[in-house]
Amino acid sequence: MNALLRSPIIAPLAALLIVTAIAALTTPRFLDTGNLSNLALQVSIVAIVAIGSTFVILIAGIDLSPGSAIALLTMIFAISVKFQGIPLPIAILLTIALGAGLGAFNGFLTAYLRIPAFITTLAALSAFRGMAFLFNNGSPVFSVHDALEGIFYGTFLGLPLPLYYLIVLYAAAWYVLRYTAFGRAVYAVGGNPNAAELSGLKVRRIQFFAFMIAGAMAGIGAVLMAARLNSGSPNYGVGLELSAIAAAVIGGASLAGGRGNIINTLIGALTIVIVQNALNLNAVPTSVQTIVLGAIIVTAVGLDMWRNEIGNVLHGLAVTRPKS
Repeated sequence: MNALLRSPIIAPLAALLIVTAIAALTTPRFLDTGNLSNLALQVSIVAIVAIGSTFVILIAGIDLSPGSAIALLTMIFAISVKFQGIPLPIAILLTIALGAGLGAFNGFLTAYLRIPAFITTLAALSAFRGMAFLFNNGSPVFSVHDALEGIFYGTFLGLPLPLYYLIVLYAAAWYVLRYTAFGRAVYAVGGNPNAAELSGLKVRRIQFFAFMIAGAMAGIGAVLMAARLNSGSPNYGVGLELSAIAAAVIGGASLAGGRGNIINTLIGALTIVIVQNALNLNAVPTSVQTIVLGAIIVTAVGLDMWRNEIGNVLHGLAVTRPKS
């Protein structure tokens, strides 16, 4: 039991199975094919943004700005395509690049100017959304492009396209963190930045690029958000940063940095989306859903903080238990 508890995948997987069972038992509509397909679409944006959140958390940082960044980026994307006539593929690439630029801005303030990430991204949360309201007099832009919805709702071999986006992006993130020098450096910087610097790692540069990756993921999320609703709005992405952080934490990423698994983040994102979906199917008010999400975050962080203590207690019980 002690070994199982300390396994990094057991806790998030158990949480996923528990919430799935509860959702299936509380509403028969949960297992409908249409609802399961909708789940695959719902999880895509949260899970992609959570990749960036995981990179930032691994370096012992925090990013509170993705939701506001997505609002700003959807407005810029919608205006550039509908009003400026920029071709859709180019606009998509520009949006992702601009997202990386926003992340680089956060990374520069945090890594090189040494402003705490919480303060930097909290300010960005407010500033990016305020900037989004400067476009189109603060009004949403609808009917951006006829081909845009196909990016989100299209299918290939009977499976929704967002599922392929997830597979590619998570496979790339897993490979980077597991098999590249940059990935190992991310863990080292989050675990002990002083030791990492003494060993020759460019700590500030690694922190900078972690935030840039988070911004690029927000850019991809913005494209998918715009494609999902065929519009841009300064009101999009509200609370998305909390869902992304919760996904990483439920997946076992330590807010102290240096510990986490990108595949577990995907499991955490699935858990968050299934909880939200079950609450929606049971007609639970949005206010209560927000409370539940907060409770999930606190519980996940608490379990992360107390994991070793709980394991030691169970180990002690196993050692002192009399043999029959």
